[in-house]
Amino acid sequence: MVKFSKELEAQLIPEWKEAFVNYWQLKKHVKKIKLSRTNKQSASAEFTHDFGRSILDPIRFIALKVASTTKHFFTSSNNNTDEIIQVRSKSMDSDEEVLYQTELLQLFSEEDEVRLFFERLDEELNKVNQFYKTKESEFLERGEILNKQLQILLDLKQIVGDRQRRRKSNAGGLLHRSSTSFSSTNSDSFSESPAELNDSSTEMSQTDEVIAALERNGVNFMNSASSRAMMTKKGKPKVAMRIDIPATTPARTISAVTSMLWEDLVNHPKKEGSGDFINRKKIQCAEKMIRSAFVELYRGLGLLKTYSSLNMVAFTKILKKFDKVSNQQASASYLKAVKRSHFISSDKVVRLMDEVESIFTKHFANNDRKKAMKFLRPQQQKNSHMVTFFVGLFTGSFVSLFSVYIILAHLSGIFSPSKEIAYMETVYPVFSVFALLSLHLFLYGCNLFMWKATRINYNFIFEFAPSTALKYRDAFLICTTFMTSVVGAMVIHLLLRAGGFSPSHVDTIPGILLLIFIALLVCPFNIFYRSTRHCFLRIIRNIICSPLYKVLMVDFFMADQLTSQIPLLRHLESTACYFLAGSFKTHEYATCKNGKLYRQLAYVISFLPYYWRAMQCARRWFDEYDLNHLANMGKYVSAMVAAGARLTYATQSNHLWFSVVLVTSVVATVYQLYWDFVKDWGLLNPNSRNPWLRDDLILKNKSIYYLSIALNVVLRVAWIESIMRFRINPVETHLLDFFLASLEVIRRGHWNFYRLENEHLNNVGKFRAVKTVPLPFRDADSDG
Repeated sequence: MVKFSKELEAQLIPEWKEAFVNYWQLKKHVKKIKLSRTNKQSASAEFTHDFGRSILDPIRFIALKVASTTKHFFTSSNNNTDEIIQVRSKSMDSDEEVLYQTELLQLFSEEDEVRLFFERLDEELNKVNQFYKTKESEFLERGEILNKQLQILLDLKQIVGDRQRRRKSNAGGLLHRSSTSFSSTNSDSFSESPAELNDSSTEMSQTDEVIAALERNGVNFMNSASSRAMMTKKGKPKVAMRIDIPATTPARTISAVTSMLWEDLVNHPKKEGSGDFINRKKIQCAEKMIRSAFVELYRGLGLLKTYSSLNMVAFTKILKKFDKVSNQQASASYLKAVKRSHFISSDKVVRLMDEVESIFTKHFANNDRKKAMKFLRPQQQKNSHMVTFFVGLFTGSFVSLFSVYIILAHLSGIFSPSKEIAYMETVYPVFSVFALLSLHLFLYGCNLFMWKATRINYNFIFEFAPSTALKYRDAFLICTTFMTSVVGAMVIHLLLRAGGFSPSHVDTIPGILLLIFIALLVCPFNIFYRSTRHCFLRIIRNIICSPLYKVLMVDFFMADQLTSQIPLLRHLESTACYFLAGSFKTHEYATCKNGKLYRQLAYVISFLPYYWRAMQCARRWFDEYDLNHLANMGKYVSAMVAAGARLTYATQSNHLWFSVVLVTSVVATVYQLYWDFVKDWGLLNPNSRNPWLRDDLILKNKSIYYLSIALNVVLRVAWIESIMRFRINPVETHLLDFFLASLEVIRRGHWNFYRLENEHLNNVGKFRAVKTVPLPFRDADSDG
């Protein structure tokens, strides 16, 4: 049977852990009571035994048993008149906060320990109650705002629908209507350009009613019944409204940048006769935003409901432990007070959950409750034992095939002086791409395992759907499948070379393998983790198109991974040149490396990951106006300069470029180390209670953090090899380059854990367990 403490640890909400009952601390207090009671009983027994044993001891023992049983019976039967404790509640004058305080009505043999226990229990009850009230009020307020937003959306959809129906029925006609066309309140109040309304008083009054109704819900119109300062040249009112759609795509970003030329699209239109218009596309975007907001609200309410039930069970369990240790019946009195407290007695959360379910089913699921529940309560993906089986199978296959490859490579003499250059220049780049990629996948699987083991909510941080998110077993399966396929292709390649097949045909095997994996990556069919593959492609698209897309956590996290995979990108460049230029037919591998374009592309490829990451920082600064993002951009600019200097030094080895490489690399490394430790990991805090770390640590062993700091410093200065040039022959040069590239990938995998740990602790510090979705319709007061 699993202990409740472990069950609570597994089920509690990580971001709200500090707000839960500190069950472990309360258990320590109960153990102190037990220890004190045991010590007193042993002392009493020693005092009794000092006088020796008596023939009447059995009779005394039976009499004491009967007396204790009779006392327990009368105590339980007269519970209302003879209570052991009394829990009082007092309201604070400043607000509606209710504090609970326990008084001991009977003397305990361990009175000091018992009093401390109930004082701590009262503190925990007050903490839970206050947190629940705060979160409940937040969600209730969010629910009211969403109801207003939904009502605005429904009104606008009806008006736009009426307008489009009128346009279809009067194709080619002007937008002049008689007074009878405004019989309903949801009339044609606006158009894609500012509409010209009829002059009749009936039309104007009914239009004003529609506008006023929307303004009461927070929609800003340029001209309403309350303000008619802005008029067209014809003296007719100009009506336009604003829907705030986040600039998450390139089109919206460009539109947002151009809109900055005007202070406010509502109060200062672009030109006479035109304004910010609404159309069906904007309505659809607004509908998606409101739907996502309802989903997050429902998720938050579900978390709060779980919070309430888990804390109730925790109070029940700890009070039962106290009763067992103290040999008293105090739990009933205290549990009555717990059940009367707000976090148990309030039903507002349950009623709001029912309301959200009905609203979502009606307006976003076409009255299909089953469809609505798929959005509101997505099912968790079940772990399959088949995945574990195939991970073990492919791991064993990889080890076996790699052993065969080593034997064949030795027997065929591919590393002999006559063949080493051709093999290492043609086959090595392709297979090293797969090896580095597989190593990165393996480390990502290790990250997923550690994040899950330490209760880091990576799905929430990355905004992954729990039903389709990759688990650590899946990452290991992809990694082992990759490596088994690659090593199998390497063995086949060696066997065909040894069999006397044409080298021009045999050397196409790496290229064919690369094409197969690219085709599998973009395959539209629902096979081999389609949702994960499409998510990966979408993230890569967002990175390449930086800064046009809004930058999410997963976007810049993936861009950081790319900065550690520059050798992989360089190998892809040489592979593409080798096959596209037809060098695999002639085996003139030097054709690419001697070309001017190839050498220039080396600079571009070395700069691109840092450039993308710098553009993401610029975009985040544009969105958030936080100067830290500009400072972070400077780090990647310094890395670009250092990378360019090292590339130039590789072709122009003189003292000048040696000095430039040394200075730029040292500056970039110090910049990166500072950012790693202070900003990304949140360490090196001199005032922390954990010396030179941070106040909150997920790993219990502090020495691991100090070792990680030292390891990160050592791996960050691996660039020293590029200027020292520890090379003997081409084979060893390639192997050393691959080893250094692998070290950088290992450093990145090691960095990933602490980066997400720091992000998780930031969420915990702010009790942020639910995503805040921006809403489309601006509040009337926010425009000033």
